Amino acid sequence: MRLLERMRKEWFMVGIVLAISGAKLEPSIGVNGGPLKPEITVSYIAVATIFFNSGLSLNTEFADSRLHASPRVLCSDFNQGGWWK
Repeated sequence: MRLLERMRKEWFMVGIVLAISGAKLEPSIGVNGGPLKPEITVSYIAVATIFFNSGLSLNTEFADSRLHASPRVLCSDFNQGGWWK
């Protein structure tokens, strides 16, 4: 029973070990042009997922204050952009 408790506690490390073992046994899955298409998944989907997860972890007070500031900055940018025309 201790092994099961330890695996539940260290689930992330167990997942990493399984992923590395799977990549060692069948490397053709992750090769360029393979079924996972790493040229697309790593470039776009992984980066988007990282930013999405970061956004989910923001405090709502911080996100609200940033949303209120952005229209002001956008309007001032448009106003200053027309000064030299």
